[in-house]
Amino acid sequence: MKPHRISAFFALLSVLWLGPTPAWGVSKEMVQLQTQVQQLQQQMTAMQRSFDERMGVMNNLVQQDADAANKLGAALTALQATLQKQQTDAGGKLDQLSGQIQSLNDTMDELKVRLAKVSKQLEDMQSAQQSIQAQQAQQQAAQQAAAQAPPPDVLYNNGVRDYNGGKNDLATQEFSDYIKFYPNTDLAGNAYFYLGELQFKAGNYQQAAQNYDQVLQNFPGGNKAASAQLKKGFALIELGKQDDGVAELRHVIQRYPRTPEALQARDRLRKLGVATRG
Repeated sequence: MKPHRISAFFALLSVLWLGPTPAWGVSKEMVQLQTQVQQLQQQMTAMQRSFDERMGVMNNLVQQDADAANKLGAALTALQATLQKQQTDAGGKLDQLSGQIQSLNDTMDELKVRLAKVSKQLEDMQSAQQSIQAQQAQQQAAQQAAAQAPPPDVLYNNGVRDYNGGKNDLATQEFSDYIKFYPNTDLAGNAYFYLGELQFKAGNYQQAAQNYDQVLQNFPGGNKAASAQLKKGFALIELGKQDDGVAELRHVIQRYPRTPEALQARDRLRKLGVATRG
């Protein structure tokens, strides 16, 4: 019921009770008032019913909204939990994947090291094989050349003949061939000595000293050992290595004291103003 209608109703009741009216007028007005009151009651009942219905609808809507909000909150919580779990799982999988990648890198490094070692071994084997093949080729060439070379005594005698005849180039070639084809014979030491003599005459004192040294190292018991050491001393002195040359000459005197080479060594030391003993 609206406020202005309620006020009019109470004002009307006051007039009926307080104001003097005729009896027939009271009855008629009472009937009207009763009718109005009944109508007002009906209106109030209808309004209350409508209000209750609307409140019920609103309560239902509010309850539905609350349920929806609760469901949405639960869904959001579940979604957050799922996302967090996925992030955790993803982090674990990422760590695992990183570990696997690192392990693969370590394995790759080991394989590279092994591959480098294997490659080095293959290179060494190839080098050794090439060296063996080269040696075999040289041996075959030497054998073929030796098969075509003159006999050792003929080649050596030709070298000595040409040496004594002053044919130095030809003698050098013949003694070099002798050493090339017959390096292990007793006369090979003599061939080295004559090569040293030819180079000494030519002023090639360094090469001469090397050939004399070949006689001393490889043929120390040969008949040219004393001469080779004497001439090695002379060659070193010519090279300006006087101390080394003097030491060689003193060795000649000590090792071969009663030989012509020892006399030549003493004479050279005397000319140098050096004692025969150090």
